[in-house]
Amino acid sequence: MTKFVRLLIAFWFGALLLPSAGAADAREYVLGAGDIIRITVFQNPDLTVDTRVTENGSITYPLIGAVSVGGLTLPATEKLIAQRLRDGGFVLKPQVNVLLMQIRGNQVSVLGQVNRPGRYPIEIADTKVTDMLATAGGASVNGADIVTVVGTRNGQPFRAEIDIPLLFQPEGIKSDVPVQGGDILYVHRAPVFYIYGEVNRPGAYRLERGMSVMQGLALGGGVTLRGSEKRIRLNRRKASGEVEVLEPEMALLLQTDDVIYVRESLF
Repeated sequence: MTKFVRLLIAFWFGALLLPSAGAADAREYVLGAGDIIRITVFQNPDLTVDTRVTENGSITYPLIGAVSVGGLTLPATEKLIAQRLRDGGFVLKPQVNVLLMQIRGNQVSVLGQVNRPGRYPIEIADTKVTDMLATAGGASVNGADIVTVVGTRNGQPFRAEIDIPLLFQPEGIKSDVPVQGGDILYVHRAPVFYIYGEVNRPGAYRLERGMSVMQGLALGGGVTLRGSEKRIRLNRRKASGEVEVLEPEMALLLQTDDVIYVRESLF
C-alpha cells in the first residue's frame, strides 16, 4: 500500500468520525452579560484586550468602539470584530481570536434537595435541565422526582414543573427544556407518609408512586403481634385543612402526609 493510499484512507475515516460543522455550531457557548473575554489580533499586540460583557450585551473595543456581542458564539464574535476592523480600514486582513476567560453571565442556580447546590455556568448551548441536575450531582436521597424551573422567556415570567422519571418514557424527552442564564432549578423534598402504633418500625417514610396502605405497612415492618390489621386508621388532611379519619382498605393508595395508625388488638 502506497503512502498516498494510506493518507487517503486515514483522511476518509477521519471525515466520518468528525462531527459536522452545523452540529458543532449548535453546541457553541453563547456570550452573556458578565462574561469576561480576551480579544487578540494576529500581529497587532496593541489590540489585545480583556473586557467584560456589559448588562446590555456589549463590549468596548479599541478603534471600533461599542460592539454588541450578547447572544453570539465565540466564532461569531471573532467574525464581527474582524469585519468592523476591516470595514473601518484599521487592519487590512484581521485574524481575530476570542478566548473566554470567565463565565459569569450564563449561570443557573440549582437549589433544594440536590447533592451539590449552587450556581453553575451554561458551558455549551442547548444545555438541558437534566444536564444541570447532573452537574449538581443529581437529586439527593430526600429529593422528589419533580424539578421546578423558574426564569424568563422572551421577557415573560416562565415556570415549569418537570417530572424527571417521565423524561425517560416515550415522548417524555420533549419535556427536558433548555435552560437559560438566570434560571433557577429547585428540587423539592420528596413526599412522605407517617406510620405509628403497633408496627415494628414506626416513623416517616418516602412516599413512592402508587404506594398502597399494605405497602406502607410493609415499610414499617408490618403489624406487631399486639396489633390488628382490622384496627387501622388513616388520617388524611383535606384541601380545606380539615383532617379526615378513614378505615382504609389495604389497596387504598396513600397520599402525601397521610398518617397510618395501627391500633392494638382487642383480643
